[in-house]
Amino acid sequence: MTRFKSQGINNTFKNAGKGIRICLKTENNMRVHFFIALFVIVLGLVLDLSVAKLCILLLAIGLVVVAEMLNSAIEFTLDAMFHNKYSKLVGMAKDISAGAVMFATFIAISIGLIMFGSVIYAMI
Repeated sequence: MTRFKSQGINNTFKNAGKGIRICLKTENNMRVHFFIALFVIVLGLVLDLSVAKLCILLLAIGLVVVAEMLNSAIEFTLDAMFHNKYSKLVGMAKDISAGAVMFATFIAISIGLIMFGSVIYAMI
C-alpha cells in the first residue's frame, strides 16, 4: 500500500490537463509543435487523406508531443535538483533529451512529406 492518498480519476485527469497547460505555457517549442500539428491535421482533412494515413499522421504528431513533454519534464527536474547550477552531466542529459525531440520531429516531418507528397503528386 502506498503512503500517498489515492487521488481518484477526476483529479488524475485534472492533473494531466494541468501538465499539458504548463507545457504549452512555458515551452515555446511545444506551442510551435501544437500549431503545426493543427495545421497538418486540417490539411490532411482538406486533402481527404485516408483514415489509415490520418492515423499514421496522428501517431507521428503524438510521438513529437510526447517527446517534447518528456524533454520538458527532464529539464524541469534537473533544474530543480541542481538549483539551475551548471553541470556538465546535466547539460549532457538536457542535450540528449532535446536530441530525442529533434529525432522525433525529423521522423514526423518525413512521414508528413511522404503522406502529403504522394497525395499532391497524384493531384498534379
